[in-house]
Amino acid sequence: MSKLGTIAMGIRTPIIKEGDNLANIVVDSVLEASNLENFEIEDRDIIAVTEAVVGISEGNYATIDQIAEDLQQKLDTSHIGIVFPILSRNRFAVLLKAFARASKKITCLLSYPSDEVGNDILDKNKLTMNSIDPYKDVITEKEYFEKFGDFKHIFTGVNMIEFYKEVAESENCEIEFILSNNPETILEYTKNILVCDIHTRKETKQKLLRNNGVKVLGMDELLNKSINGSGYNEQYGLLGSNRSTEEKVKLFPRTGDELVNKIQRMIKESTGKNVEVMVYGDGAFKDPVGKIWELADPVVSPAYTKGLEGSPNELKLKYLSDNKFKNLTGEELASAIKKEIKEKEINLKGKIETQGTTPRRYVDLIGSLCDLTSGSGDKGTPVVYIKNYFKNYAD
Repeated sequence: MSKLGTIAMGIRTPIIKEGDNLANIVVDSVLEASNLENFEIEDRDIIAVTEAVVGISEGNYATIDQIAEDLQQKLDTSHIGIVFPILSRNRFAVLLKAFARASKKITCLLSYPSDEVGNDILDKNKLTMNSIDPYKDVITEKEYFEKFGDFKHIFTGVNMIEFYKEVAESENCEIEFILSNNPETILEYTKNILVCDIHTRKETKQKLLRNNGVKVLGMDELLNKSINGSGYNEQYGLLGSNRSTEEKVKLFPRTGDELVNKIQRMIKESTGKNVEVMVYGDGAFKDPVGKIWELADPVVSPAYTKGLEGSPNELKLKYLSDNKFKNLTGEELASAIKKEIKEKEINLKGKIETQGTTPRRYVDLIGSLCDLTSGSGDKGTPVVYIKNYFKNYAD
């Protein structure tokens, strides 16, 4: 039995720019790493490519002016309501700049005590001190600064209401903030609404659309087609975008399906092996200190080969050892567990033997592993190579 289980390796590549042949770069980098670092390419190994370089190579960018123009075409921007944006300088601040450039006035409705992905907007301990109930109470901007104005984010040291206010006002747009967890609060201010939450956007839209006379637009409906030659994403629009420059954003990639299948074919042609390939963005995990859920992209993986569909179907070894085989030890125990694994049912869902396993989707689990491996800084490894992920104790 091999002594190595799952291995995730960051693969360094050349710096990737717009127009580069990304499939060639990925395949060449993996093959070169395999030769230099002496690891074998095997069937069902996984090659994962970060969405950032996919979007860069395909040139999927849009300018602030293009975003502003699209918003003006689709919504009355004399006074818009922005509902439930996340608190992010990289993700949303640059979009707010575009929305402010397009608008005369913005009323921004923030959820509290934190945004959708866990970024705090205030000191939670002060809610009880001030007898505020997040399930029903609305906090005005004036009340916020009186009671919570000294709050700074645990990691960035920034008060995001102050920061967003500066962004909007720099575009000569009047902006006011309200804190409420009921999206319909915005209707007391305007009926022209831009829904900006990510994973709960459908529910938010439904709540707003049950009211008469409202115009509701989602960020997935902006830049879902090209505006004056811009990039776009027909499925996610502005969701998954992030800052490129002060006047430009990189959009979530569009050509991932074509890319992963091409890389798979090229590796097969070069090595004779059938690997799986995926594009990954943010991992789906939560920070235990800041309470931040990492997933600011609409999905962990926007594209993957068919072999990555599905979820793990695993037995809990600890449970077998402590229960069914509690009287066995050594080689006898190992043999019994291997036999159990080889003979396990095709679908173990709901079985007690699986308790404590992680039956999430493969792409979400693997994407999280890749995001942690490559990081978001200067490691220079936009490709992750994973071995042995689909092997178990019995193989």
